[in-house]
Amino acid sequence: MGSLNTALMQHGYAILGVIVFLEAIGVPVPAAVALLIAGGAVARGVLQAQYVLGIALFAMLAGDTLMFLLGRYTGWWLLGLLCRISLNPEACILRSADSFYRRGRTLLVIAKFIPGINTMAPPLAGSMNMRPLTFLRLDLAGALLYAGSYLLVGFIFSGALEAVTRGYDSAGRVVGWIVVALVIGYLLFRIWLWAKGRALSAVPFANPEEAARELASGAPVYDVRSHGYFDPKAMRIQGSRRLDPNALHQSGAELPAEGIVLVYCTCVRQATSTRVARELQKMLLGKAVRVTVIQGGLRAWVKAGLPIEAVPPGEVASLPAFE
Repeated sequence: MGSLNTALMQHGYAILGVIVFLEAIGVPVPAAVALLIAGGAVARGVLQAQYVLGIALFAMLAGDTLMFLLGRYTGWWLLGLLCRISLNPEACILRSADSFYRRGRTLLVIAKFIPGINTMAPPLAGSMNMRPLTFLRLDLAGALLYAGSYLLVGFIFSGALEAVTRGYDSAGRVVGWIVVALVIGYLLFRIWLWAKGRALSAVPFANPEEAARELASGAPVYDVRSHGYFDPKAMRIQGSRRLDPNALHQSGAELPAEGIVLVYCTCVRQATSTRVARELQKMLLGKAVRVTVIQGGLRAWVKAGLPIEAVPPGEVASLPAFE
């Protein structure tokens, strides 16, 4: 393949569509860069403007609609999956949900310009029961604004992008360096999360079997999930009690003066339960209480075949809804 122009003529539309679709479903690919290059290619006559815009909009709407439907039928499970990159995915969900509910309709139009929110907005709209036609109308406006802006910038500054599209080899090197930089950045971010997680791990842990024995001996166990009580079908460890991790000082929970207190969550690396354990240690300073995190949280408990129960209906919080 002699030049990037030839590649774009043959595969440019498909490449653009795939990249835009992947970004819409949460894969960390640079759709904005692809749109800029496509805009420059349009300015030089390599690609046709109507096809570029049409394919970008179709791919974006297809990805967003898929996420909207998944959010509608999987609710908080999908949001938790999207937030797994965060050290505290449950707080990630709450922040996104709060921002979206207060500014949902406006946020949908500009969400694609906001890292993190761009992927969260469609499933949030679905889980909060936004009407499908309302979602499609707002999402189309946002897709037009996003794709149109980057395509226009690429078109206007096509000369500055000429180095990228001048030849296949030079463009390949540029793309290669971009990929390398993205990979290095991601690895550094994961190392930072690991180091931060290590700093949070200075609390005692108990495996599910050990925790079950303590629970049978009368030790209290607290469910400290942020979002676990929004799902009407939510389950919890049998005999556990609710402890809101975002309102520990206002929770009114009667903590023992001595013995063991068990806490658990469902997030990666037990981030929420570890944070709560550290905070409870400060609150119970001077008392003979050992706050212990259940290793692996609720998932490990279930995997061990230990008893669970449905969250009482009176403790399930209603999700905010748009209808």
